Order: sequence, then structure tokens, then C-alpha cells
Amino acid sequence: MVRILVVDDEPELRFLARVMLERAGYEVVEAKDGAEALSKLEQQEVSLVLLDVMMPGDDGWVVCRRIKEKHSVPVVMFTVRTSERDRKKSQECGADAHINKPFDREELLRVVRKMLEAQG
Repeated sequence: MVRILVVDDEPELRFLARVMLERAGYEVVEAKDGAEALSKLEQQEVSLVLLDVMMPGDDGWVVCRRIKEKHSVPVVMFTVRTSERDRKKSQECGADAHINKPFDREELLRVVRKMLEAQG
């Protein structure tokens, strides 16, 4: 079973992503912030991380760097921050892809499938 970790401080967004991903056949684990995400990554195997940029505490870019230091899991940043500068920051922290919020189901699933296929 492919397990995806959805990290966002907004419960509604986590719920929406969970429903979309579960309907597509994926198992979903949720985290409300970076600290919880890092803890869950230590506790269980995850195939992909969907990570919000703007969260309380460490932002998503800091969390992405920490994830990439210890894990080889693909990280997809998702955010309302859409500037080229923000996309570059996502790349610099090690993110594998970037999705703009609000996102639609097809876009989310297309990026998830692409990242999972690339992982092998």
C-alpha cells in the first residue's frame, strides 16, 4: 500500500486532500505541522510527502530540508505562494515538485502519480 503524508495546518485542506487521495486508492497519514510530520516519518514508512509551505513553527522549506537530510521520500510542496522566487526556494530545499493552492483533484493526482512513478 502506498502511504502519503499530508502536512498542513489547515484541517479542512488535510481532509480534502485525504478524501481525494483515498478515493484514488492511497493510504493517507496527516500531520498538522513540521514537528508532527518529522515524528510520523520516523514511526512509519511513507512513499510521498505533501507539504504546505506556510505553517506555524518551522515553515515548509525548513521541514523539507530536514526531511531530505534523513529520508529519500519525494516531497511535493503545496502553497498559495506562487512566485518564481517561491518555486526556487522549494527547489533549493530539495522539493521534488510544487503545486499551487487551490489545487484540483486531477492536478493533485497527476503530480502524485508522476512522483511515485519516478521513485520506482
